[in-house]
Amino acid sequence: MERKHEKYERLIARCKALTPVPTAVAHPCDESSLRGAVEAAELGILQPILVGPRARIEAVAAQFQLDISSYEIVDAPHSHAAAEMAVQLVREGKAELLMKGSLHTDELMGAVVRTGTGLRTERRISHAFIMDVPNLDRPIIVTDAAINIFPTLEDKVHIVQNAIDLVRALGLDQPKVAILSAMETVNPKVPSTVEAAALCKMADRGQITGGILDGPLALDNAINLAAAQIKKIDSPVAGLADILVVPDLEAGNMLAKSLTFLAEADAAGIVLGARVPIILTSRADSVTTRLASCAVAALVAQARRQSASKAVA
Repeated sequence: MERKHEKYERLIARCKALTPVPTAVAHPCDESSLRGAVEAAELGILQPILVGPRARIEAVAAQFQLDISSYEIVDAPHSHAAAEMAVQLVREGKAELLMKGSLHTDELMGAVVRTGTGLRTERRISHAFIMDVPNLDRPIIVTDAAINIFPTLEDKVHIVQNAIDLVRALGLDQPKVAILSAMETVNPKVPSTVEAAALCKMADRGQITGGILDGPLALDNAINLAAAQIKKIDSPVAGLADILVVPDLEAGNMLAKSLTFLAEADAAGIVLGARVPIILTSRADSVTTRLASCAVAALVAQARRQSASKAVA
């Protein structure tokens, strides 16, 4: 068993060689959200632009002895305006990341998806948990457990591609993707098994790229090699999955929280599919988990920058 947080610490360490990423932090008006931005900046991961009521931000910084003197503050009267202004900073090219402060996720995402002024792309927006499970030898991605409630097959194509692109940005060229269901055989009475098979065939036809897909797979034979061998599943993914694609939000939420509360896992979170990665942290997150969310987003931003440079060249 690896030391707890070791996988996250490796991700954070990789960011030390990068230039800090300009990040619009929407409404950092409590200790948790402001401290998270400051700590990420002190490690050289982010260059925060603090967006919200200046007086409140400065009061929180003073109360908890956080030095924000070197960070730009964009004054906004309330959380709704802060979300809008933070999104606008991204649209103007002044920020390459968006980070949630002490406002509701729905409020921030409402500004992100707003027609005409938001950050939508041709991709479906989806969420990924980067789970640090102590008894696994690798971080594991669970998607989507936070945004898409009952994703269609078309939605799942985007969810899978977003997750593959994320893992490739973290340094793994051909991530193994398990499309989860309750069983590993296709059963017309269980729609998630049919969709899993369709997604795998779409990958065969080049409609999903960059990863190795298999499914349907049950959770045990997706992450446990012995379980896969007992069931005689001949697959390059079974037992070795890097990405777990869940049937719907309820399943994903239960899986992520089971890993957190029963297996002592940590869950860094990021939103993908928008113009820039979006960092979603929780007040319940540990310091290391908050920093890991920032590190993952910074690595994705770096990968996008490199991809854009190659496209221009």
